[in-house]
Amino acid sequence: MSENENPADGQSTPRSIDGGALRALAHPLRVRIYDILSQYGPQTASSLAELTGESTGSTSYHLRALAKHDLIREAEGCGTGRERWWERPKGPISFGSAEGLKTPSGLAATQFVLTEFFNRRHAQLMRYLEEGLRNPDDAEQNGMVTTATARLTPEQMADLTSRLTAVIDEVVGKYRDQVGDDVRTVSIRADVFTLPQEGH
Repeated sequence: MSENENPADGQSTPRSIDGGALRALAHPLRVRIYDILSQYGPQTASSLAELTGESTGSTSYHLRALAKHDLIREAEGCGTGRERWWERPKGPISFGSAEGLKTPSGLAATQFVLTEFFNRRHAQLMRYLEEGLRNPDDAEQNGMVTTATARLTPEQMADLTSRLTAVIDEVVGKYRDQVGDDVRTVSIRADVFTLPQEGH
């Protein structure tokens, strides 16, 4: 599974997260912190404490653990210097690295991280659907949640995922740091996968 919230110019090959980094990330609060930094940009220990309901001491501890494995880094040019700002480095990453899956502990860490990550993203999707039904506005009406089924060869499936990735990378690369009164943070998801065989 790859994630590309912060594309770097010209970087299309995802960085594989090694076993040590995966094990460091395999904590519910660390996954949440990492995802907040991915979706909303640089944060401080204090702002993360407000967003997560944890103490500043706790978020500071987990930020240092993530930084130790280069999962996050100190953000340059942010704040006044009184408090450290943290960001997720730009560029796509892959959670399912071959190295991380070689050992039982690496496999367990990968499964944990992916489960936490997608549980959080699914909760965001369900909140979007609920709020859109109750209080529809322009943002909800312009969103899209869709499913489709097609019968594809492996080569056609690879072509589809490549084309979808290119479109997403182009949009995220162009608008990632856009600011303005009418700008909102938008989650972009594309799911392409083989369904179980009929009757299974």
